[in-house]
Amino acid sequence: MPNKISGLNGSPAASVGPGGPTAKTRDAVAGGSSPASTPASSSPATGDLHITDSATQLASLEQTVRSLPAVDAARVTQLRTAIEQGSYTVQPQHIADQLMQLEQALGHLPEG
Repeated sequence: MPNKISGLNGSPAASVGPGGPTAKTRDAVAGGSSPASTPASSSPATGDLHITDSATQLASLEQTVRSLPAVDAARVTQLRTAIEQGSYTVQPQHIADQLMQLEQALGHLPEG
């Protein structure tokens, strides 16, 4: 038995199914393409792709982050040595302060 899905505002959801036109969309970050189901009428008449300055900056930042190592090996070595020597001390107030700053920063993010 087929399931019927309605939109959030109570109106029926758009029909999606076989036979609809498909087009390839360009991935702004990686530069590759991926298939996407899009109606032919929604594509720009000129075929131009316009990327905002913000999107360009985000793509650049993402590439920079991807090039960074996942783990700071020097910091891990420093902490491991301090723990082994017994000189590492936990600073609960500092940890609590950092957690509160993170919580406040996350609270200011728009919901999405």
